[in-house]
This record gives sequence, C-alpha cells and structure tokens, in this order.
Amino acid sequence: ARRNARALRKQSMVSMTTKAGFRAQARAAMAAPRSAAVRRSSPSLVGASESALATTRKSLYNRNATCGSRMIGHVDPRSQLRSQGPVSCRAASYDYDVCIIGCGVGGHGAALHAVQQGLKTCIIEGHDIGGTCVNRGCVPSKALLAASGRIREMQNEMHLKAMGIQVGSVSFDRQGVADHASQLASNIQGNLKNSLVAIGVDIHVGMAKFVDNHTIAYGLPGRVDVGGQVTAKDVIIATGSVPFVPPGIKIDGKTVFTSDHALKLEWIPEWVAIIGSGYIGLEFSDVYTALGSEVTFIEAVDKIMPGFDNEIARLAQRTLITPRNIDFRTGVLATNVKQGVPGVKPVEIELTDFNTKEVVDVMEVDACLVATGRVPFTQGLSLDKIGAETDRRGFVPVTDKMEVLGKDGKPVPHVYCIGDANGKYMLAHAASAQGISAIENIKGRPHVLNHNSVPAACFTHPEVSFVGLTEEQAREKAEEEKFEVGVVKTSFKANSKALAELEGDGMAKAIFRKDTGEILGVWIIGLHAADLIHEASNAVATNQTIQDLKFNVHAHPTLSEVLDELFKHAEVDPPKQAGAKKSPPAKSAAAAPA
Repeated sequence: ARRNARALRKQSMVSMTTKAGFRAQARAAMAAPRSAAVRRSSPSLVGASESALATTRKSLYNRNATCGSRMIGHVDPRSQLRSQGPVSCRAASYDYDVCIIGCGVGGHGAALHAVQQGLKTCIIEGHDIGGTCVNRGCVPSKALLAASGRIREMQNEMHLKAMGIQVGSVSFDRQGVADHASQLASNIQGNLKNSLVAIGVDIHVGMAKFVDNHTIAYGLPGRVDVGGQVTAKDVIIATGSVPFVPPGIKIDGKTVFTSDHALKLEWIPEWVAIIGSGYIGLEFSDVYTALGSEVTFIEAVDKIMPGFDNEIARLAQRTLITPRNIDFRTGVLATNVKQGVPGVKPVEIELTDFNTKEVVDVMEVDACLVATGRVPFTQGLSLDKIGAETDRRGFVPVTDKMEVLGKDGKPVPHVYCIGDANGKYMLAHAASAQGISAIENIKGRPHVLNHNSVPAACFTHPEVSFVGLTEEQAREKAEEEKFEVGVVKTSFKANSKALAELEGDGMAKAIFRKDTGEILGVWIIGLHAADLIHEASNAVATNQTIQDLKFNVHAHPTLSEVLDELFKHAEVDPPKQAGAKKSPPAKSAAAAPA
C-alpha cells in the first residue's frame, strides 16, 4: 500500500512538472519580440523557435481541444487545426461574444451598444475605421458643403446688403477647402478608433471571411504579417457599400469619377456633368456651382430628384436648380463615357433615350461625376460556408431582426447583417440603428426597427429632409387600405427666425391618416431642415399621432416653430363612438332649414 501511494505521488509530481513546463514554454513564445504591425493586428508568433511553437501548439491544444484560448496580438496556435474544416465551439470557449465585420458607422454603433450590454466585442476592418461615411462620404462632403456654402453666401451681395453688410471681392483657396475636408475625416476617424479602444473593443486588421458561423478568418492580400482567425458566439456583417458605376463608363479618377474621387477636390472643372440627381448629385451640384462650375444633370427617369415628394421636388427645382448655373437632361441614359484630359481634351458622353434605346446626343464636358447610387460590398465573405448567399444585386437577405437568411429561407444561427450590405435602408444612421437592433436581438430582447421612422436629409443650401412616405406613396397606400389622407403645409415665410436671416424660402408638409392621426410622412425644405426633421421622426418611432404633437412647446423665436405651426394646423376626424347612430348624409343636412 505504501509503495502504491509513493508511486501515485511520483506520478502526480511528474504531471505537474510537465504542465508547468508547457506553461513556461507558452509564456516564452508569447513574450517573443513583435513588430508594430504585429502588435496592432493579430499575426503569428514572430521570434519563437519552431520547436517552441510546436510544443506550445500541442500543449494548448491538449489542454483545451475546443477553440477557446484568446491570444490578442497573436495567431491562435490551433488555427492550422481549424483550417482543416468547420469548428464546433462550446459557448464558454469563444474568443468573443460578438465579432463585427466592418467598422463603418453601423459597425461602430453596434460595437458601442454591445459593450454597453456587457458583451466582449471585436471588430475586423480591412480598410479605414469609420467606413465610407467618415472617410469618403457623409463627413468630408459636409466639410465641402460648409466651405462652399460660406463662399456662396459671401458672394451674394444683394442678400448681405439687405442686412446692411458690405463685402469686397471674395476668393477661396481650392487646396485649403480640400484640406478642410480631409482633415475633418482624419479627425473623426481617430475619434471613432479611440472611442472603441477606450472601452476595450479589439480591432483586427484584414479582410474577413467565414469559416463557419462562429469562426472568422482574416488577412490582407500580400501581407503575411497580418491575419488570423477569431471565434465568436455571434457575428454581425457590416461591410457597407461602394459606388455603383453603370456599364459603358470607365473611371479614371480625374475626368470621370465617383464621389470617392470628387471629395478630394483635386481640380474644379468649368463644366461638370452629373449622372444621377439623387442626394449625392444634388449635394455636389451645390458645391461645384458655389465654386464657379456649370452643372448638367443627366437623369434616366422623366424628372430630376425622382425620389422626392413631387411638391417638394418642384420647390427644390425652383430654389436649388433654376437660379444657378444648372441645367438637366431627363429620360436619357449615359450609355458610353469617354475619358478626357483636364484642360486639354473634353469628356464625351453618349446619351441614349431611356424608352427607345436610340442614341439622341453626344455631350462634351470638362468632367463627369457618376452619382448613380451604391452597391453592397459583400464579395469575398464566403457566405457559402454558412449556407447563405447574396441576392442578384449583391445584398445579404435578412429578417426584420437583422438575422441572415440561409439558402433555405431560414435564419442562419448567430449571424446578422446590418447597414448597406442588407439593402433595407442605405443610410449611415440607419446602419447604426440596425446594429443596435441586432445587439438587442442577440441579448434575447426581440427588437424590430421601424424603417419608416428613419429620417433622411440632403445637405444642400437650403436643406431638404424627410421621414416616411411621399404624398404620392401615402395616397397609393390609402387606396389599397381604404382610408383618407390628410395633408397640411406651412411656410418658412411665416417664421420670425427665418425672416431675420432673410431665408424665407421653404416649406414643411405633413401627411397623415385623417381617421387616426397616424403620421405617414413629413417633408421639409428650408433653412436647417436636416436639424428640424427629428421631432417628426421621433414621433413616428414612438407611435405618437399628429394630435399628440399639437401639445409640444417650442422656444420662440426659433425655426422649430415651423413644425409647431404645421402640427397645430392638422385636422383629424373626430373618433366614432361605439353604438352611436350614423350621421345623416351631407345632402340632408344641407337641405335642413337654417
């Protein structure tokens, strides 16, 4: 018995020594020197000997044969094992609770909410923190609009003279304006990154693809020092979008370009053709005309600004198009665009009738901006590994809860998709709202975002904003569902603050159900319209009726009183009392004696 006890103690000591040796070797391997790039991403165990690496891999794998060990700044030594096929991981062994692929506004918003909910979170980003919005979209374009808007205002001598202001000649430095935009983008990008690092979000650099619905591999082409694999209980796709370039158009970034190139403002063409008259096209027409360019819109449908409410579009044309050096061609396609040379050779644009498909004209301009919308950036995700695929346009199909739909039409467990990649509403703040919604669903609190409550804005001078439906869409809905539409309008000309700034051009318009007061849509064009829309959008989000908004109090004198007047003028049918007798027809009432 004593001999057996001694043997057991000896065996236990050997086992402990072996485990301690494995742990020491693992620590030595992880303490090896690493380059700055290695520390920043998650590459391999640089500097460790092959024998130490092999020993560490074997030791760690034997200690936990699932996929749990978290090694930020290093490739998991079991990554070779994972690459042999899909991994089934225990919930307790994931590297993260949530892995977000892409760090635009949507991915950033999802990460912030995830950490707030106590979820261990990482982001995999293959390009720039902040995505399109911060680096090539919303943010730098607002800097250009701010600078060009000031130039336009200071060049409007009659407007300033009416307020007793006299100015001399106004000039600007093109490079200075461009630098303002690029510096703003850089600052915001840094702020976003710092906000994530400060709350403990790990940022991995690389292009991501699925190994299975819990495992993501990432890396950069031609870079052996960047890459690895991570596991997460839940994965959110937030890869965003890129500019859409129609067939027959070749981009050179100089004379034929997208918004990505235009934001650099490398030169100011005398005559710019803009293909597309949506938000992007309108905003750049505002910038270019303020800086002295002439603009021609090329629009495929029969009217410019086709997505706008018809009445708002007519007023926008009167304020944003007609008084400026802008003309337009509608009902035509730019079927072929030949690049030019700045200041030497013009750009040739072949115009084809949208209906007959016959070539009707060839335009020669100095430059051509392609503003025909955006397409999802979803290639290379290896969606087939999780039993999913994109639709014919490249969007990832999702449920109302942002769950990715598989080829069988059922949700793929633990995989979500938000923002431009799913195509539900291609706006930065919509992506952020979807990210928050996805996290709520991950936490087991069912949540569905009401996309009709998401506001949108065009930052021209004056601005245009809206939430919900156009009047035309509302009347079509009313026809189908058998209810009456109410419409109420008010003008900026009746607002003291707008008149004080001599900015009375503009109107607000509310569309609602006459029977219930449900708000179907609100449109605003005028000074600071983009800031004013949120009272209406939040009302839609919280299911307030137009009657509820009549009791809101607005400071005087402010532009917000435009909406105050709007809501107070709305008239809703009185509620029908249960069991009440039907009112006599209008004809009988009219025939009654006075």
